[in-house]
Amino acid sequence: MTLTKIVNQIKSYIFLTFAVCVSSLGWAGFLIPSDIIGGGVTGLSSTFYFLWGWDIGITSLTINIVLILLALKKLGLSYGVKTVYCIVLFSTMLSVLTKYFTEPIVSDIFMATLTGAALGGSGTALLFINGGSTGGTEIIAMIINKYKNFSLGRLLLTFDIVIISTSYIVFQDIEKIMYGLISMAIFSYCIDLVISGNKQTVQIFIITDKYEEMMDKIMTVGNKGVTMIDSMGGYTREHRKILMVISKKRTSSILFKIIKDIDSEAFVTMGNVSNVFGKGFDRIKG
Repeated sequence: MTLTKIVNQIKSYIFLTFAVCVSSLGWAGFLIPSDIIGGGVTGLSSTFYFLWGWDIGITSLTINIVLILLALKKLGLSYGVKTVYCIVLFSTMLSVLTKYFTEPIVSDIFMATLTGAALGGSGTALLFINGGSTGGTEIIAMIINKYKNFSLGRLLLTFDIVIISTSYIVFQDIEKIMYGLISMAIFSYCIDLVISGNKQTVQIFIITDKYEEMMDKIMTVGNKGVTMIDSMGGYTREHRKILMVISKKRTSSILFKIIKDIDSEAFVTMGNVSNVFGKGFDRIKG
């Protein structure tokens, strides 16, 4: 393994550690001490905790062992190593933090639900982006998502509704169940928001008389592919060239700088693209 790969691996695990800390804080600092049972293996472990006092971290780790083996088989060895690391760290963090946070960080149950779910969902999404997972139903969702174009957030929400609905036996309280469902809706929304925000793609159309220079600069400086389209103005009937560029939204500012430097009077439109498949983008899943 080269030095560059070693450094990248170290960075990856630092990132995973940060994401696990964010997610575990959401659960242990807000949701669990507020008696809110969420979804997934952590939610199921919370049910056992409230019923019989079982340690949430140990219970979660035990349940995840089978799912870790499934991840190793379906998602590959490298994913499995990261999953094992994240699950062990997440379980340890839950065991420690649930003993430290005997009361929620905020007293208002709605704010605890909102904050805890936002932290838990955002942390989980950051793990997904970097190839990790805290295990549980997330592993099942990742396996399904590998082969089918289903939203990770919606898959998790479906699993979680079933788990949360069975928690009625703990509190006999519909209000608690509703808070659990709300927390998982926010959890799922944050996962989709963070992941789509990281992968959000835009389509840019450029009409300029300096299309040759513009195209060369976009390809060489912006490092983007360009498609040139023949067009005709509906009013003027003039034949023009249109440049079409597909880019990640986070790097689109580079393209706009190129456009401004070459032709500040160029006609430009930019729109969000929900899915882009092909070389350099997502792979079509059948």
